[in-house]
Amino acid sequence: MELLWWHWLVIGLLLVLVELATPGGFFVIFFGVSAIIVGALAGFVLAGPVWTQLLLFSVLSVVSLVVFRSRLLKAVQPNPQRPEVDTLVGEIGHVEAPIAAGEIGKVEVRGAAWSARNTTSSTLMRGVRCRVLRVDGLMLDIEPEGAHS
Repeated sequence: MELLWWHWLVIGLLLVLVELATPGGFFVIFFGVSAIIVGALAGFVLAGPVWTQLLLFSVLSVVSLVVFRSRLLKAVQPNPQRPEVDTLVGEIGHVEAPIAAGEIGKVEVRGAAWSARNTTSSTLMRGVRCRVLRVDGLMLDIEPEGAHS
């Protein structure tokens, strides 16, 4: 079976749609764009026989993936380890069990249980409303609501 130029375009568009339908990662899009490029070259009779088209598709896909993926990820999400969109600082939670001064316990914030460090000099009792002061990885530093640090 011979691959026609429009076959490459359809394959490329399908691969781009697959990338759009899956969560980020930016892998498949490079294969889709490469297929579209090969389809355009084949449409202008510049891609040669099928084996050349397949080779061109493979080389373009891998090279574009290696060269452009990290740049694209940085452009879309500058620092994936520190998304600025969702921060817990300032949120109010509830202490799930008593937490002694300077100790670690559990609090509920936004419906989820978190490990929390009591930054005050007094024990926080179960059910007390607390404010998140700082987030350190998966650990929250908390104080009672209304306390001034």
